[in-house]
Amino acid sequence: MTSVEEPARPGGRIRDAVRTQAEILDVATQEFARAGFAGARVDEIAARTRTTKRMIYYYFGGKEQLFTAVLERAYAVIREAEQGLDVEHLDPVAAIRRLAEVTFDHHEQHPDFIRLVSIENIHEAVHIAASEKLGKIGSPALDVIRRILEQGQKSGLFTADVDAVDLHAMISAFCFFRVANRHTFGALFGRDLTDPARREHYRAMLGDMVIAYLTAERAAD
Repeated sequence: MTSVEEPARPGGRIRDAVRTQAEILDVATQEFARAGFAGARVDEIAARTRTTKRMIYYYFGGKEQLFTAVLERAYAVIREAEQGLDVEHLDPVAAIRRLAEVTFDHHEQHPDFIRLVSIENIHEAVHIAASEKLGKIGSPALDVIRRILEQGQKSGLFTADVDAVDLHAMISAFCFFRVANRHTFGALFGRDLTDPARREHYRAMLGDMVIAYLTAERAAD
């Protein structure tokens, strides 16, 4: 946070600070997702939130910090979805399918998240690496995956000795690709991966792939 003093609000109107910051983050998310970090303009974000550039700097410190705050909130949304995942009553096969469906649904419903992550990868994750909040947030999904894998292996349902992070990457890769690459894939192969008519097909296919991998017979080394 910078030492900028809180500026007077336009027209003397008193606005709730939490609400104002939320509005700024909403618009900043759209602007960064649309134009990228380099292309996004704080002036444009200020104009669309009926506030001022100085007010944004007061709350967030600058463009770098604002982008980091946008990423922090975007990741918090998926972490919240993961925390709400209730699979304790399911058998390991149904549980891992449900976890994959949660990731599938989230990525489909939050295309801006996909764009933001793509942009951050272009910048080699410098903002994520510098964020104390993202370093502590972790991933509830990994804890769930570990428990499911342990139960599946103990019961004999899962034959693969799989690392939770690897499985998480496998699930995320399919869900991410489907949204991030829909336009290039469609141009090359004439198929829209986000076509509503094929949604359930892809959702089921993801679960089938994960379960097939976990239950496949492995050749002896």
